[in-house]
Parts: sequence; structure tokens; C-alpha cells
Amino acid sequence: MSRNSLQNNTPLAGARMTRFIRDYSGWLFILPSFVLFAFFIWEPMIYSVVMSFSKMQGFNIVGFAGLDNFKFVFSDNVFHIALKNTVTYVVLSMLIGYLVPIFLAIIVNEVAHGQRFFKVVVYFPALVPAVASLLMWKYILDPSANGIINGILSNLGIAPQGFYTVESMTIFWLILTMTWKSAGSTTMIYLASLQGINGEIYEAAELDGAGIIAKFRYITIPGIYNTARLMLIMQIIAVFQIMYEPMVMTGGGPANASLSLILLSYRYAFESSRPNYASVVGIVVTAILLLLTVIYLKFVKEQDA
Repeated sequence: MSRNSLQNNTPLAGARMTRFIRDYSGWLFILPSFVLFAFFIWEPMIYSVVMSFSKMQGFNIVGFAGLDNFKFVFSDNVFHIALKNTVTYVVLSMLIGYLVPIFLAIIVNEVAHGQRFFKVVVYFPALVPAVASLLMWKYILDPSANGIINGILSNLGIAPQGFYTVESMTIFWLILTMTWKSAGSTTMIYLASLQGINGEIYEAAELDGAGIIAKFRYITIPGIYNTARLMLIMQIIAVFQIMYEPMVMTGGGPANASLSLILLSYRYAFESSRPNYASVVGIVVTAILLLLTVIYLKFVKEQDA
């Protein structure tokens, strides 16, 4: 390196060091979060990848397994069932859980009197602890005569219904309980977007003769489009990692009809004592979510362009 290059680089390096020293307080604020993130996120992730390629006795690594763990999991019929169920969860959540908050937000936004009351009513389920809400719904939908709904049906002379014990309907009922629990918080986000739309735009549209459908199509939807786009990928990521809902309400049954990939990972790790198989499932879930996120970001980039 020439003498002139050293002279040119020295002021630049000095400026960088000065800026670092000047901002040291900011680095100190970041440091605890960075340490916790590295310890609780990156370290387990790296170790999980290592376990997926290892032979294990319990939670101890005893050797290198190559791709044997992946071959076992991919050939396991239960994995195929869990993958199919997880996709079904996502699809049904798009048809039910994704649309319900939008319509609730529109309805609450149109309420002229008592809007605060309706906000509390809509948001209240989000305040209920997750496990408590699942146990409540498990009691309400109890397939025996002791269930609340079946008790009412019995008094009406109607035979008890199976609800979540019917294989073809299990995921549907779980999605309904998830929607009841989470729709309120998402509704508030959409409501904030709706109230950010200038009311004069609606007034101008009415003067031009626009009806309810026209205003919804040309004003409301564009007004919440960016929010809905973000909520879409967030909901897919959240639902793809569903675990405690089927664990609490159905235990993954009946006949694995509600078993999800993350619940299968839990079974591998803590019921079968094969954490290497659980790590493989975790890697598969991560890879799928990364792929979906890349597709989403590409779509967003094209739309913004």
C-alpha cells in the first residue's frame, strides 16, 4: 500500500473510531438485547442444526449421522400427515381468521355511538390467557353431554355433536377458537388504518354517487391494503408454527387429525427422546417460512415498483 493511500485511509479510520466512541452509549443500550438474542436465539438455532446431522442418546450427541435423520423424518408417514395438517391450518386461517378482523374493523369503524364499548368487546378475548381460552372452548365444545353446547342441544331434543372429535372437522373448530382469541388485536390494527383514511374522500365519493360497494372497493381496500399485506405474511408465519392449540384441545388427535409440524417436533423431542428428529422438523419449518417470506418480499417489491 502506498504512502498516499495510508494518509487517505488514516482520517477515515479515525472518523469511524470517533463516531463509535461518540455513540458508545447507544451500543451499551443494544448490548443486553444482543447478548440475550445471541444466547436464546442464535445459539439454540446453531445447536439445532448440529443435532439434525448427529446421532444422539437422549440429548447427548454421540456421533455424526449425515442425512439419516432427514431420511427417517421424510419417510415417516406421521410427518406427511403433520405437514398436510399444517397447510390446512394455514388455508383455513386465510379463509376465516384473516377475513374476520377486516370485517370487524369495518363494522366498528362505522358505529356512530358507543364505539369505545365495541372496541372493548372486540378486544376483550385477546386479554384472556391463551391456555385458559382453549380450556374454556374445550369445555364449551365438549363432545359429551356435559359440554355447554351439547347440553343446550340435549334440552332441544338434538343428539350430542362430536365437534373437534370428528376428524374432518377438528382443524375447523381449532381455527375458530384461534380466531376468537386473536381477531381482536388484529381488528385494532385494521381499525387504526381505517381511521387514518381522510373522511373527506368518502364524502367526495358520496357526492359523485358512489355506493357502499364502490366506496369499499376504491377507498377502503386501498386504505388498508398495506396493513392487510403485512398481516397476511405475519398470520401465515404464526399459524404455520401452531402448537399449543392442538396440544391443549385435542392432543393432536383424533388419529393425528390435528397434529401440526411443531407439535410433531415436540413429540419427537420430549415423548420419543429423539431431539435430532425434532431438529429436522424445525429446519423444515424454517426453510418453508423463509421461502414464503422471500416470495412475499419479492411480490411486495414488484407491487411497490
